[in-house]
Order: sequence, then structure tokens, then C-alpha cells
Amino acid sequence: MEAGVYPYFRPIDSEQGVTVIMNGHEVVMMGSNNYLGLTNHPEVKQAAKDAIERYGTGCAGSRFLNGTLAIHEECEETLADFMGTEAAIVFSTGFMTNQGTIPYLVPREGALFIDRANHASIIDAARLGFGKVVKFMHGDMTDLEKKLKLNDAPFKLIAVDGIFSMEGDIAPLPDLVELGRKYDADVLVDDAHSIGVLGDNGKGTASHFGLDDAIIGTVGTFSKSFASIGGFFSGPEDVVHYLKHKSRPLIFSASPPPANMAAVIKAIEIIRREPERITRLHELTKYLVNALQQAGFSIQEHGTPIIPVYVRDPMTVFKACMMLQDEGVFVNPVVAPAVAPEDALIRLSLMSTLEESHLDFAVEKLIKVGAELGFLGQDENAVAVANGRAEREG
Repeated sequence: MEAGVYPYFRPIDSEQGVTVIMNGHEVVMMGSNNYLGLTNHPEVKQAAKDAIERYGTGCAGSRFLNGTLAIHEECEETLADFMGTEAAIVFSTGFMTNQGTIPYLVPREGALFIDRANHASIIDAARLGFGKVVKFMHGDMTDLEKKLKLNDAPFKLIAVDGIFSMEGDIAPLPDLVELGRKYDADVLVDDAHSIGVLGDNGKGTASHFGLDDAIIGTVGTFSKSFASIGGFFSGPEDVVHYLKHKSRPLIFSASPPPANMAAVIKAIEIIRREPERITRLHELTKYLVNALQQAGFSIQEHGTPIIPVYVRDPMTVFKACMMLQDEGVFVNPVVAPAVAPEDALIRLSLMSTLEESHLDFAVEKLIKVGAELGFLGQDENAVAVANGRAEREG
């Protein structure tokens, strides 16, 4: 902060479209999780307004008591139908969804196996439970199998991100499912960044690999492709029923506002109606990855709209983010503990509503700032790590 390169809590004075207004200037948004561009869609906004007119702005209680509105149940039915599961249950935030699910799926005598690169909500959810927590190296199936083999817990759960939110790589779900079957462990996938991105019509990681029926359930969030805020668990009816009566974050938190639910319902309708949004997102991803590689940045395509540009030094990351903002490009800084200290990076994330001209502009500014700060060029360590992950993903 004293150096004038503090890159957090930067106010945006507009809706999150392809460009945003910051300090009175227009900036290309290359750091939003609004993957399908639905947050400012007129139909989504109108649905939220209509819900406020019908239900008001809040629910004045928890889902367990007086806070369940008809629109909550409609949203859950819509989610279950979209995901192809028996049931779904809605939570007030995505972070809360993991906290309200994972600790209640692992009994005191059970064991929870989590990837070290999982989102903080999974890490904190693990701390809330009573079962044994076992961490395995990121994407390392040999390490996971060794730890599964050594654990004799009567119940085991493997919980992973579908798309890892900082690096953008995809969990090796076929291998995870295979190990789960071998060692009698269920698999839970957090698809916060996969919904609307991977799989049949954006159903997520399990659909992407054709393993919809091979996992115990999916955790998702509304704050990305679903243009709202909140979260959900989607899975078997009996698991959902159990969570409704055991999950303390659900039972003791105010239910999500009706406008949020209406936005999700409308977003799902649009995703189903306009699958070309997902196609466009992947086209733009390939375009940007190729442009960055041609420019000399060490980039490995994972097939997701999260693209890390490795810088390796936290202060350089901070400087780069603020310099890029001054140049008209918004990006996000990622440093420890979100990644290993030596993996400090600039996180780019795409929306399907961007144009190639926006990406060309961003690459031009990245080249300028990268050359000035010294992180433009091939990073052999980053390439080796990325290639190893790509090989594991098949």
C-alpha cells in the first residue's frame, strides 16, 4: 500500500460487461468470472426485478423455518433438472455450500481426501468436520492412492475442484473415480468454475468426462455463469434430504433473497436456449492462449477460460496488475496462499461476450508491461508443470 501498488478492493463504477468504469476511465474486463456474460443480461435483470415485486427483497428467516419461498423450490427443481440429478438444495453463498455439505458427508469415523490446490471453501469446510482430513499433492494420483491405501476409515470422501480456480486446470476425474471405486471412496466435485463452461450444455466436470452417475454429487455457485450469488448441492434425493436436516449453515442462516433465485432460473433458461455462448467462450480461450504463446508468454491451454500468466514474484504481480489497469486492462493478482509462493501469477479470465479486439488490446498491454517488468518470455518451470498437468488430464 505504501508503494502504491495495492491491487485489492478496487472499486468498479459500472456493471461488469466487457468493459467497466474505474476512476472515470473505461477498462477492458479480463478478470471477471461472469463467463457467459449473463450478469447484465436484460432478461436476467428483469427476472430479478419481477421477483422483488412479488416476494420483496428478503425472506426474514432461514430455509428451515419461515424462509422457504416457492421460488426457492422452483430454483432447486430447475437446478436438479439442469444437472440431471434427483434433487438439489440451495445455500446463501457458494462458500457456505461447501461448509454446509462436506462436514456432514464425512462422519467422525470417516476420512476426507482433498487436493492441496482446492478452493479455500473446501479447505475451511474440512476444518469444520470431525473426520480425518488427508491432503494429497495437486493432481497427483500416485500420492492420493498411497494415502487411500494406508487409510482404513469405513467411509471415505474425495473432494476436488472441477476446474481449479487459480491455475485453470481440470481435475483428472476419471482417475479420481477409478481410485474411489478401488478404495471404496465417494467423489464430490466443486464445479464453481465448471458450470456453464464444461460438459453437455455446461453441466460441469462430470458431464465433461461422461461420469455423471459416478460421483456422489456436485457443489456449485451462482456467482459465475448463473449471474447471481448463492450456491447449491446437486445429487441424490436422500443426500439432499439429509443435508436439509443436518447442515447447520443451511439451518441457521437466512435464506437467499428471491431476486437471486429468479436470476439463476432465468440464467439456466438462457444457457439452454443459447448454447453458442459456451462455444464462443472456448473459441475465445483458444484465441487468447494462441496469442499469448505467440507473444512469448509461458501458457498451457487447459480448455478453460481461466488462463494463468506466471510471474513468480508477488511484488511484480502487484505492480503488473496496477500498470495494466493504468493501460486499460483489468486483471487479477494471485499470490500465496492462493498458490505456492513461487507460482505467483496474473489470472486472466474470459467472458463469452468479449470480442477478439478486446483480447488483442489486452495482449498488447501484457507484452508492454511484461517486457518492462521482465516476465515476458518462456518460463521452463511453468511449461514443465503445465505439460505435466496436461498429460495427467489426458
